[in-house]
Amino acid sequence: MKKVKVGLLGLGNIGIGTYKILTQNTEKITGLSNSQIDIEKILVSDIHKKREIAVPKELLTTDAYEIINSPEIDVVVELIGGIDKAYEYIKAALLNGKHVATANKAVIATHGMELMNIAKQNRVLLLFEASVAGGIPIITAMMKPLCGNEFREIIGIVNGTTNYILTQMSENHMEYEVALKQAQEKGFAEADPSSDVEGEDAAYKLCILMLIAFGVYVDPKDIPREGITKISKEDIDFASNFGYKLKLLAGAKNSSGRLKYYVYPTLVAESHPLASVNNEFNALFIKGDAVGELMFYGRGAGSMPTGSAVVGDIVSIAKCIGTDLLNITPAQPYPITDETLELTGESKSMYYINFLVGDEPGALGKVSTAFGNHGISIQSVLQRSKGSNEVPVIYILHETKRKQLDDALADITNNNYVKEITSILRVLS
Repeated sequence: MKKVKVGLLGLGNIGIGTYKILTQNTEKITGLSNSQIDIEKILVSDIHKKREIAVPKELLTTDAYEIINSPEIDVVVELIGGIDKAYEYIKAALLNGKHVATANKAVIATHGMELMNIAKQNRVLLLFEASVAGGIPIITAMMKPLCGNEFREIIGIVNGTTNYILTQMSENHMEYEVALKQAQEKGFAEADPSSDVEGEDAAYKLCILMLIAFGVYVDPKDIPREGITKISKEDIDFASNFGYKLKLLAGAKNSSGRLKYYVYPTLVAESHPLASVNNEFNALFIKGDAVGELMFYGRGAGSMPTGSAVVGDIVSIAKCIGTDLLNITPAQPYPITDETLELTGESKSMYYINFLVGDEPGALGKVSTAFGNHGISIQSVLQRSKGSNEVPVIYILHETKRKQLDDALADITNNNYVKEITSILRVLS
């Protein structure tokens, strides 16, 4: 039986999960891969640090290049996170002829095309199943059993931190700051949660999904996005009155050769499968021309779920080592760019608008007239009295272009009967 030696770069949350699975499920992994997979070295920042798992000290090193340059190691597993160092290590490993598995969505989203080319040139594998949606095997599914489909649409909840916060605001009527603090206490949110709550993390993941599904690269910085920091408990309560749940969605849709994409807080109709996805769970709703509609659901983060995806990539690599599979299998998930796709970013959408309007006769009619003047039709209106001179008025609008909406709102805010636009949110029916 062949031996495959692995070097882990990092023994944090995901590293611990990966180590546990490789050492606890050895018999099954050996049988599936027809390989004896051994952990040869592990990069850590402090060899003497107390850890929740017992790891032989001789496996630990503080020098990444002891792993990257080792002639004994076949597979380098990058789990340190961040961009700059991770990119440096992955690139060096590929150039050294090492196969690489990583859970790093930021590196793949920002440097993935370059790293894929290096992997191809050096005839090694670069796999990153764990970079999107933790334990949900979405990348493998799209690349293998679903590869014969022309994908029409991907919509997903791909950030567990924000989904947990929005669930607590909805189910337990918490304010945003309270829900965020609870997420941090439970380990679902980092001490600095900005990448999650501002939508950056979801944009990285959407970038990777579009690369696999549509064969195009869109820089994460160019993906229209908005986070959840401005969402109020009032918005969630109003959404519930209309029959919607509020979720942070990452979406991309090929509409007649025009690829539209976004990361936005969105009102999701309670009848939609994504509306019932709560707490730290992730889900992806996919449409293919052959398979139709599919829903993937599971834990999108965490030590063991993400470690499970990492181990899956290690096993896939082990199956190729020492065989001629690399002659018939692409050296990496390298897409063919479809130049017929026009990258348009935002598309038409239904919208939820929360106004603070002066409590005076005719104010509601003036707002409705302004929308009509710009060709925007209204689906629903809700007015709530606060017992003051200003009242919240909620509109659900039929599909419209964002510029058309912005022009209407500019006219509306030029009149003194509207005191404030509290929220503008997309609606998925």
